[in-house]
Amino acid sequence: MNLKLNLQAPKFLEQWWQRSQMSALFNGLTKRLTTWRQGSNVVSFGLVGAMMLTLLIALPYISNNQAGLIAMSIAVFWVLLWLSRDRTSSSNWTPIHLPLTIYWSIASFATILSPVKKAAADGWVKLTIYFLLFAVINCLMRLSEMGRIKWRSLLIGAYLLTTIAVCVYGLRQWVLGAEALATWTDPTSELVGITRVYSFLNNPNLLAGYLMPAIPLGVVGAMHWRNWGVKAAAALVSIASFICIRETYSRGGFIGLCAEGLVLVILLTYWWGQKLPKWSLPVTLGGIPALVALAAIAIPTVRSRFASIFSGRGDSSNNFRLNVWFSVLDMIEHRPILGIGPGNKAFNQIYPAYQRSGFSALGAYSVPLEIASESGLVGLACYSWLVVVVVQQGWQNLQRLRQERKSEGLWIIGALSSIAGLVAHGLVDTVWYRPQVQILWWLVIAIVASFCIQSPEVSMSETESSDRSNEN
Repeated sequence: MNLKLNLQAPKFLEQWWQRSQMSALFNGLTKRLTTWRQGSNVVSFGLVGAMMLTLLIALPYISNNQAGLIAMSIAVFWVLLWLSRDRTSSSNWTPIHLPLTIYWSIASFATILSPVKKAAADGWVKLTIYFLLFAVINCLMRLSEMGRIKWRSLLIGAYLLTTIAVCVYGLRQWVLGAEALATWTDPTSELVGITRVYSFLNNPNLLAGYLMPAIPLGVVGAMHWRNWGVKAAAALVSIASFICIRETYSRGGFIGLCAEGLVLVILLTYWWGQKLPKWSLPVTLGGIPALVALAAIAIPTVRSRFASIFSGRGDSSNNFRLNVWFSVLDMIEHRPILGIGPGNKAFNQIYPAYQRSGFSALGAYSVPLEIASESGLVGLACYSWLVVVVVQQGWQNLQRLRQERKSEGLWIIGALSSIAGLVAHGLVDTVWYRPQVQILWWLVIAIVASFCIQSPEVSMSETESSDRSNEN
């Protein structure tokens, strides 16, 4: 049974708004912005798209503050575009936007009610910028369907292109060795002294999270793109990313790798199901776990790292995480509804009151616990709803594109596989909150959203025609 939500405001509120002074001021402002934009050669989708490409290419090499500055600039230009949009045009609103908007509202209330409002406000600003980046990427990718600029391929290609350099440097560290910048391995483990590559990101767990989407997107790119040179490059990126993740010895990365690999193979088997034997799917379901088990047994270092996942408090990293998790659960118990407010600064100010002696932490080391501590169980439920809606919409549109025999549906397979990997990795780590991973998270969600059927809401997707005239 499909439920449709009517998000339109009651008529008396619409009438009040139309008669209010605020409505007159807002309409006057938007008309001036629309007129200004039509005569402007600066503010356009082309500029915002170029800035987004720049951010994706520079992401592994710049600091968090520099990435935040570029992201904020993109968000500001996007707001100007949104305010000056054509209000008679079609919509970019999708079912994914509803839980996203509700979660942003919950985070806003959590910020207002936070015991550390200033720190929470900083996190709220970052959260808002990320959501605006999602809106930017979603709209650019939708323009791929009607414009001469194929933004979807450009944005994904920019990420895969810059990943080549990241992988090359990571493979160099694998061959020549690299100095550990922190204590990443249990000093009592047999893996002491082993090289854990980190490339330009200076953290093997962060590198694993950053490269997670490159494997499925590279595989899909090798299948979908027509140029054989581009196909080969995408395939090489996928292989090199796999090797680098393996050499990070990130246990969260291994878990994410298994999850995304399983989803990728199952969905590809489904996509090509009409051309494959009926026994393909059962063999896939049984074969993937068998291959993982074989790799874990055959490669001693991988076997040791996998075994440490199940060693409980016998591993120092596990023991550290368990103590942090129990402390965070105490935080959630004291503020279960809306949490302490979003952002790492709020967490860093509240966590010391709950931490166990000797186990300080900059995060919860688990995305679900982090979300619950920042926005409460209400926020966690809403964010879980968001992920479920993304997967549901991805599956529905994958079926539709498969029936229509449109190869663009392969990108949904790459996106859903990436989401599975990032979610699995996020269960035991919080590198997901770093810009290098968080922006890629919204990139793959935007890939799914860009294929959703548009709703009859107000948006600006058709304004690309005016931008193209400016570009010409």
